[in-house]
Amino acid sequence: MELVVVKDPAHVKEFLQLPLYIYRNDPNYIRPLDNDVESVFHKETNKFYEEENCIRWILRDSRGQTIGRIAAFINPYTAFTFEQPTGNIGFFECINDRETAFLLFDAARNWLKSRNMRAMDGPVNLGSRERWWGLLVEGFHPPSYCCNYNLPIYQSFFEDYGFKVFFKQHTYLRNVMEKLNKVYYAVADRIFKNPDYEFKTVSISRLDSFIEDFRTVYNTAWVNHEGIGEMTKEEADRTIRSMKPVIDESIAWFAYHKGQPIGFFLSIPELNQLFVKYAKGKLTLPVKLRLLYNKLTGKCKTMYGLVFGVIPQHQRKGVEVAMIVSASNSLLNSGAYEEVQMNWIGDFNPRMMHIAEQIGAKIYKTHHTYRYLFDREAEFKRHPLI
Repeated sequence: MELVVVKDPAHVKEFLQLPLYIYRNDPNYIRPLDNDVESVFHKETNKFYEEENCIRWILRDSRGQTIGRIAAFINPYTAFTFEQPTGNIGFFECINDRETAFLLFDAARNWLKSRNMRAMDGPVNLGSRERWWGLLVEGFHPPSYCCNYNLPIYQSFFEDYGFKVFFKQHTYLRNVMEKLNKVYYAVADRIFKNPDYEFKTVSISRLDSFIEDFRTVYNTAWVNHEGIGEMTKEEADRTIRSMKPVIDESIAWFAYHKGQPIGFFLSIPELNQLFVKYAKGKLTLPVKLRLLYNKLTGKCKTMYGLVFGVIPQHQRKGVEVAMIVSASNSLLNSGAYEEVQMNWIGDFNPRMMHIAEQIGAKIYKTHHTYRYLFDREAEFKRHPLI
């Protein structure tokens, strides 16, 4: 087998097209947009990327067939926030062969060790957690936008190599046409009667103010979590504006207390179902027209919960419930969507899992984020509960 560093356009093409070979007989696989993958590996589109701290390989067999790929990288914002300096691996794909998988893991481990890392997490993204994060181990349904989908055998590759589960992240599914339990309406009504609280949907015409509100809540609610850095104004602006063509104002909610942003429940139409599955990796004009047509005609019946949270000062006061009730009432009245997938609820956040389960959502998919300690005698610790 030949391990090749990805350096030129031909290598990039092999890297991007390998999944087409791996999943050629899998009806659930949806090819992501090439630009969504490639944006990770360029400074212009990823502030976390530094050429000297990122490498990717393709693996060819004796016939020249590409049979595997992997990326290794160091996120300078998070690598040294753990007990041991921790690098990352991601975008792993390979044929159903243990030797092939281990060769790729070895390459990544040795490269990270040479840069003074003492552990590696994977499969993860060089950037924010809502994209390309975790190994799918349960719920092999069609993937959501920018979410990892993989062969079931990959779990044994990671665990046989020595990776251990650092945390699990769940995607919950709920039928939005089902009414919530009566107790939630009672809790929400108490919050609604308090004039200090206000709940409203995003307005595209006032997007600038909502971008700053998003950043304020994000940095207050998440920045102290292990492995999460502060979101800059530029990053928040880029993140929200990139979603502008697909934002549905009716399913993106903010909560305010005395005019200050304190929480959000942000959802969008599920983009893989809206248009990506028709794109074959390329965002061409016909695909853009399909996106517009499907959006205007309400063809996509699945909404995708990107992020949900309330700043610590207003947690356990019923704000989360009131925001959910506001969104639920709006959806019941419009009938625009049939189900919501609530993405990325970590098992280190049992309170959020409890909220999802209490409103009738069920675990639909589970991804594992693994950690591998280079010192095999060192004590392994799971992600702390929050």
